[in-house]
Amino acid sequence: MPLARISLRRGRSPAFLKALSDNVHRALVEAFEVPPDDRFQIIHQHEPEELTFDRHYLCGPRSDNYVLVCITAGRRRTSDVKQAFYRRLVELLADAPGLRPEDVMVVVNTTEAEDWSFGRGIAAVPRVSIQEESR
Repeated sequence: MPLARISLRRGRSPAFLKALSDNVHRALVEAFEVPPDDRFQIIHQHEPEELTFDRHYLCGPRSDNYVLVCITAGRRRTSDVKQAFYRRLVELLADAPGLRPEDVMVVVNTTEAEDWSFGRGIAAVPRVSIQEESR
């Protein structure tokens, strides 16, 4: 049950945004152990002064095409799974919409199932009280 927040500079075409969205999801399905129907994304487009990044820190140089993909996942993945996801993501995004691997940054955060409510004010997995756990 990941949530993908994708940040980039404003001004991209609808076709670019669709390819970006589709390939982030495809990488999640192919390499991050996500079911095909589990798709939740938010695309944030920013003015140039609203998206600040170091063009040379670690895997640069970065261009104005820089994209930040933040994944909030409901369970931990192994280091191997994360590495496979990072690799697959940059492969797919290089294909469409044509991003350079140096312009793709990824951050993965994990949460507990009880940290999610998909609606109706109900936690995805209700907490078990300490008294119930001791039975």
